[in-house]
Amino acid sequence: MIDIDIARARADTPGCAHVVHFNNAGAALPPAQVTDAVIGHLRREATIGGYEAAAEAVPQIEHAYDAVAALIGCARDEVALIENATRAWDMAFYAQTFTAGDRILIGRCEYASNIIALLQMARRTGVQIDIVPDDEHGQISIPALRRMIDARVRLIALTHVPSDNGLVNPAAAVGVIAREYGVPYLLDACQSIGQMPVDVDAIGCDMLSATGRKFLRAPRGTGFLYVRRNLIKRLEPPLLDQHAAVLTAIDAFTIRPDARRFENWESFVAGRIGLGVAADYALAWGLDAIGSRIAHLSGMLRDQLQTIPGVFVHDTGTVRSGIVTFTKKNEETTALNRRLRARGINTSVAAPAPARIVPNGSPPPAMVRASVHYYNTEAEVAQLCAAVEYD
Repeated sequence: MIDIDIARARADTPGCAHVVHFNNAGAALPPAQVTDAVIGHLRREATIGGYEAAAEAVPQIEHAYDAVAALIGCARDEVALIENATRAWDMAFYAQTFTAGDRILIGRCEYASNIIALLQMARRTGVQIDIVPDDEHGQISIPALRRMIDARVRLIALTHVPSDNGLVNPAAAVGVIAREYGVPYLLDACQSIGQMPVDVDAIGCDMLSATGRKFLRAPRGTGFLYVRRNLIKRLEPPLLDQHAAVLTAIDAFTIRPDARRFENWESFVAGRIGLGVAADYALAWGLDAIGSRIAHLSGMLRDQLQTIPGVFVHDTGTVRSGIVTFTKKNEETTALNRRLRARGINTSVAAPAPARIVPNGSPPPAMVRASVHYYNTEAEVAQLCAAVEYD
């Protein structure tokens, strides 16, 4: 495990003094540096005006693009700042062109909002949505994916780290196949950004959507979309405004050439500044160090939970994330989550989406989701497990 100065990380995180926070997959506790940057800009807006404050803050706003680019290993012109991961995913997905008979391949752990968009596209165009089965470890099967590729496949869409399971899908292995067959590859990195290294070239994805509020520790209402440079001009966003395009005549417009064509003019300026600060903050700790610490704590949590009578850990995959899902015999999941909350321990309830339904039609149960971050401590892990064990 790579060391992180836990005392400094917790000192930077005021929330650590008030709660035991294991809901980082929902929204992590932001560091004071992020909160101060957001509040500072909001105060400036209140003092001199919103447009004037934005003009003054252009360097900080522009830096957010550089910080995100550094975070995922791309160029700044391949980054769009968008209000959340779902809208970022939607902007990339709805920019694709599908016709009847085309196929989209997805994993079994796709996010519910993404599934809704996929089904809507199928209704509109007749595109066929095919689910790639899991392998024996519960992650997307790479051999099955390869067998399912044919000339009709127009997109591969994968959730890197599902929100209701601890697995990390083999995204880079999927990227190898996508590149080999020349199929565009859209990766939902909502839960992986900020908790582990994510490099778009190493993964081989053409598009990547992410949020700020989860493991990246940025403000709510922030996110981003990455689109590979050689794909940008081939994709026309489903929504355009005078930021994404320029009106060149009364009956003509030109779409801007970079990824900002996926943005709109009005945005949460303070949030964008905070997103850049959060990316800088994560980079300063190092994503390898963050990933190592999270793997250590989540492994410890799984091990300790599995020693508690009646507790079952549901996570799958050969590589595990910081998300730990479990149930307890004879205690309903919502009641258990509520009991933990009453003790000042934040967890959440994970209800798997329909794409996670196993082939025989039996849906997985609702589970408690405890998601760790590097500022959590071993003592907090023990505190959570003790609370789970004793009513």
